[in-house]
Amino acid sequence: MPAEGPVESPGTRAEPMRIAPSGPEELSEFGYPQPVPRVVVRADILPAVSVLSLVALVGLPLGWLWSRLAPPQASVLEATGEPAPLMVVESYHRFDALALFLLLNFGTGLLVGAALWMLRGRRGPVVLVGAVLGALVAGWLAMKMGASFAAGLHPLPPQPRPGDVVDAAPEVATAWAVVAQPMAIALAYGLAASWNGLDDLGRRLR
Repeated sequence: MPAEGPVESPGTRAEPMRIAPSGPEELSEFGYPQPVPRVVVRADILPAVSVLSLVALVGLPLGWLWSRLAPPQASVLEATGEPAPLMVVESYHRFDALALFLLLNFGTGLLVGAALWMLRGRRGPVVLVGAVLGALVAGWLAMKMGASFAAGLHPLPPQPRPGDVVDAAPEVATAWAVVAQPMAIALAYGLAASWNGLDDLGRRLR
């Protein structure tokens, strides 16, 4: 008669325990680990440099357009040779020139951010940083070149004398205006990324 081994009671068997992965993984709905998409850096460096260069060049047409739209300031030459506003209302054109510069750069930044988001295969922080840096350069170029274009449109007389009425070329009153375009790019790109909701921002769906 064969010897009987130990008999396990069906009510005392231990249930298997599932151990969560310790690495940067997450479980799918079927219980299989799936890697979390990582930030692509090396492959996006060259496209980011290209984006930086292209966005920076946008500052040239922006400066030209601003110089055509910004109003000159009717001024009278003082004894020191510096122009002073002819009337109080003429001093408002300083604000008009600054507001136009901010609006042009902010609107351009929104368009650039939307166009950058359409590059599905390069979505990520690396290309965004390149675009923001390029926008800073574009804002600086627009401010400097716009002032040069405006000075050519509204030159001072060859031999100015105190008391002469001249049209002073518009200028951007503060250098902080160059941050308008990069802020708009970051805003547009951030809103698109928030609306997307995917871990890889849809790069793998291209």
